[in-house]
Amino acid sequence: MKGFTYSFRSGVALLVMMALILLSQHTLAERIKDIASINGVRSNQLVGYGLVVGLDGSGDQTTQTPFTVQSIKSMLAKLGVVVPANVNPQLKNVAAVMVHADLPAFAKPGQTIDVTVSSMGNAKSLRGGSLLMTPLKGADGQTYALAQGNLIVSGFGADGADGSSVTVNVPSAGRIPNGASVERGVLSPFSNEPFVMMNLNHSDFTTALRVANSINDKLGEGVAKPVDGTSIQIRSPINPAEKVAFVSVVENLIVDPGLAAAKVIINSRTGTVVIGSEVRLDPAAVAHGSLTVSISENLEASQPAPFARRGETVVTPDSEVTIEEEKSRMFLLDAGVTLNDLVTAVNKVGAAPGDLVAILEALERVGALHAQLIVI
Repeated sequence: MKGFTYSFRSGVALLVMMALILLSQHTLAERIKDIASINGVRSNQLVGYGLVVGLDGSGDQTTQTPFTVQSIKSMLAKLGVVVPANVNPQLKNVAAVMVHADLPAFAKPGQTIDVTVSSMGNAKSLRGGSLLMTPLKGADGQTYALAQGNLIVSGFGADGADGSSVTVNVPSAGRIPNGASVERGVLSPFSNEPFVMMNLNHSDFTTALRVANSINDKLGEGVAKPVDGTSIQIRSPINPAEKVAFVSVVENLIVDPGLAAAKVIINSRTGTVVIGSEVRLDPAAVAHGSLTVSISENLEASQPAPFARRGETVVTPDSEVTIEEEKSRMFLLDAGVTLNDLVTAVNKVGAAPGDLVAILEALERVGALHAQLIVI
């Protein structure tokens, strides 16, 4: 309570702060469905190779993309059109593309999914094109969907006669909403198992225990048990309809997740520093200052005296060196200071993100920083 006495002098302010603490603790509560997922209930990635036709001269330059010509010949041969082997169609309205999509869990034949189409050759734009029927296959090589339709391309480009060009966004990729029809479903173990295994999005033993306790308090002792820091095994009905209703109740239960471990994340490329709320410091004194050295060169002309018979005009440099040193400030960190105290102290001395990284590294080196310092 020492920090509270220092920050708030009146009893009213203390009551307000306690109310805010209780409110913040309440807002930490989350539904189980927001922090965990059911084992085996996931999407599956699909990919396929196809052709986009109908482009306005912005397709592949077939002299540089021979696989486009091979694809065109193969497609025409399946349609009964024979192209002589010694003829290479020079078509600018066709582009070879890769098509990919996510097959949702429990997807059934006849349902439609969105697909993304991306050029794999040197096509300048896919705007105005249509994707021809393309099989989408899973990791097992089986065809799970068929894609076809008109592309929606957000980007566009324009070329000038002098060779100049302007491109907005990415015109070489587009999407087809509901562009693929599901032909095969993926079997899920959800309906066959006598239990449901829930996996936390972020592994934490405290959260796993609290999830199991919340389920047991609502549905009866022994229904759920934590397996490890990620998984919770839950006994469930065998009947599919009852199982769906059971999972609906479970995933809407409210749980207070465990507080995250104390971490400081530093992005070495952007200089971004993120400090977790559980970071604590031991007593330490930090001084921050910088030394700036500026060197300027001024060129001056030196000429001989008037009416002089000897001498010549020369250029002489005039150097000026200045040293500026910011007033070094030192701030004291008491034991157990919070994130807010640390940020406030650093802001008072005007430390930039790069300086903050150096301060945090030094604090960890002396053992005053109680957090895991992670550089990404």
